[in-house]
Amino acid sequence: MQRHPVQSSVLRSVGYDKRTKILELEFNEGGTYDYFNLSPRVYKRFIDSDSLGHFFTKRIKGKYIELKIK
Repeated sequence: MQRHPVQSSVLRSVGYDKRTKILELEFNEGGTYDYFNLSPRVYKRFIDSDSLGHFFTKRIKGKYIELKIK
């Protein structure tokens, strides 16, 4: 999956596959994780949010199955 750099104090890059509904996040502190079954609607709200880190903490972390890939 191709990720794109983002401006965030928490995240380095973000990728999303609409077909598989997988969100891939690379963190500034290290580590890359996949989050499964994230709808395109939630992804759009995430990527359009004022704070990616805040949205991630409140709406994604602990609410979707995650897998550390790096």
